[in-house]
Amino acid sequence: MRTLLFTLMSLACSLALAATVYKWIDENGVIHYSDQPHPNAEKVQVQAVQTYKAPPATYTAGGGQSSPPSSGPVYRGCAVTQPVNGDSLPNPDSLTIVVQTDPPLRPGDQIFLALDGQPLNGGRPVAPQFVLSPVDRGSHALQAAVRDGDGALLCQTPSVAFDVHQPSLLNPANPVRPH
Repeated sequence: MRTLLFTLMSLACSLALAATVYKWIDENGVIHYSDQPHPNAEKVQVQAVQTYKAPPATYTAGGGQSSPPSSGPVYRGCAVTQPVNGDSLPNPDSLTIVVQTDPPLRPGDQIFLALDGQPLNGGRPVAPQFVLSPVDRGSHALQAAVRDGDGALLCQTPSVAFDVHQPSLLNPANPVRPH
């Protein structure tokens, strides 16, 4: 009985989804399409829905996707592109840190940041673009490391030095100070 009911419901759904489309051109030359018949309308044959079936993913025993074996280093290079080495930043509320890798970061690899030798973000990985807030006054050294899922070091950036200055009321360029 259930099989018969399921078959009838499937048939009803397939009939409901197989809609007829009508096409007509109005007096202004505008083309209209509808599922309702209209005077001077012609039936249009609608092609089947296009679908895509992804190839099956392969997984390693550790649960991650396997990657094709490579003969050389994974990354040709990596760099902190923002801030620039030697930057002098006047009173920033936040600092956007940008790390680029060549080639782009692979799935499963992660970026870790260190500011003045101490890990940022509680030692957790960050995205290639990370916002640091607040930014303390003084001179700083920033470095990034790219690690794989097992924690092995794949690439490490050179240290980038930058300074953060807070404005002073005694500064002649301060707009609050009267001249």
